[in-house]
Amino acid sequence: MPSDLKVTRHDFVSRPDLASALAGDIADHLTRAIEARGAATLAVSGGTTPTAMLRRLSKEAVDWSRVTVTLVDERFVPMESNRSNARLVRETLLEGAANAASFLPLYSPAPSAEEAASAANNLIEVLRLPLDVVVLGMGTDGHTASFFADAAEIEQLLDMKTHRLVAAANAPSAGEARLTLTLPPIATARYVALHIEGEAKKAALDQALADGSRLPIRRVIDAAASPVEIFWAA
Repeated sequence: MPSDLKVTRHDFVSRPDLASALAGDIADHLTRAIEARGAATLAVSGGTTPTAMLRRLSKEAVDWSRVTVTLVDERFVPMESNRSNARLVRETLLEGAANAASFLPLYSPAPSAEEAASAANNLIEVLRLPLDVVVLGMGTDGHTASFFADAAEIEQLLDMKTHRLVAAANAPSAGEARLTLTLPPIATARYVALHIEGEAKKAALDQALADGSRLPIRRVIDAAASPVEIFWAA
């Protein structure tokens, strides 16, 4: 791993230990943001990996009424779908006291993912940037958010000069159209965590951290304003 790479690694013996540690870290950063600025913003990822962590986070002692939650990315599917990240967040994080948080989904029932992305962009623009906390996931192909290497829009999504906060992503490997935060709101966040589990994803991470890598997650790490905190458990 290059010595100048902006990452901090946290390895855990068990996934429950990871979920507890990461939830506590996120809660601490949200609370500090509330103390400093009166409100906090949190963008989370979907999939199966974060489920236990999100449930644990919902129980943290945060003033959730001052927190706005959004998504790092979303599939262009209705919120009732089992593949909806918004549904996952509603069923895991926005429970109990955390139900007091405001939630800004990316999906809307527009005619196309591009039109839904434009609507989501207008929603996200009202948030106070930089975001306080962004929690990323990663696939075994090295993608994060909806930055798939085979996405037609990949270079626009990873352009730090883009003025779009949310854009559509169309990649054959993704299975369906996606809506995603672009690189700027992710890379400029005050705290960025990468949550991965399993040996296959550890191998993909090692590949991403190697000299010369251009995998999407590496491009996010290279652009990040502060070191990316990597949380891994077998």
